[in-house]
Amino acid sequence: MKIAFIGLGAMGYPMARHVAKNHEVVVWNRTRTVAEKHAAEHGTRLAEMLEWCTEAEVIITVLPTSREVDAIVDELLEDLQTGTLWIDATSGDPETSRATAARLSHHCVEFVDAPVTGAVVGAESGTLTVMVGSSEEGFRRAEPILQTFGKKIVHVGPVGSGHAIKAITNAMMATNLWMAAEGLVVLKKLGIEMKTAFEVINAGSGRSNASENLMPMRIVEGKWPLIFKLALHDKDIRIAAAIAHGEHVSTPMLALTSQLYTAALQNLGDQADYVEVAKFAAMLSGESWE
Repeated sequence: MKIAFIGLGAMGYPMARHVAKNHEVVVWNRTRTVAEKHAAEHGTRLAEMLEWCTEAEVIITVLPTSREVDAIVDELLEDLQTGTLWIDATSGDPETSRATAARLSHHCVEFVDAPVTGAVVGAESGTLTVMVGSSEEGFRRAEPILQTFGKKIVHVGPVGSGHAIKAITNAMMATNLWMAAEGLVVLKKLGIEMKTAFEVINAGSGRSNASENLMPMRIVEGKWPLIFKLALHDKDIRIAAAIAHGEHVSTPMLALTSQLYTAALQNLGDQADYVEVAKFAAMLSGESWE
């Protein structure tokens, strides 16, 4: 099958590699050298122009936001082939996704929102969890392709549902991360060694992905790698808050989390990793992790 893969960032680059094991893949990226490197390393074909992607039967986008996806749709819309399947693995906005799906449907193009979770390590190993928002037919067509980079593929509902559950999931994780950081600041103030704190927390009811996998390396070992930008996490939390508002659901904790992460972003800058909010949480109490 001919597949066009658009967006070769930290997640998209390895995902496209997995797709290329079973399909003929053309790659496009705004930074052309990244696409050239992918083609050289993984046997994909460089799209000299974005318009080349319209020759594919399936288009996959993995971009920072739904805004970038919509811009790509604008550029390609008039030249898309009837029957094309568009899989958007961006962590996007469900409202925008539904509007995009409606636009594409007028050109007989099926849109599927299929954001992923599992971080870069999951993208590298091809073991991502994919949450799919689509029609039954869209899911049937997309599933074999998604299985090239996903271990668990779940059809969660109609178009927009995948992006909705991804945003809510990321917001829940953000709250866990912030609370873990606050708790650790308290324990640090009490003079408890952080290694000891993690040993106890992760053996009890307070454990979470944040305390088990994200924070020990940063706080105990002092290693703060850039895995996922705080700016993108802040975007996902804002989407989650907007969804809750649209559904008239009372979510004071989500609202507070959104405010805290926006404040952290303003303080740490748009190149900070999302786990660095722990630095900001410590800073509010005059502490640091050094």
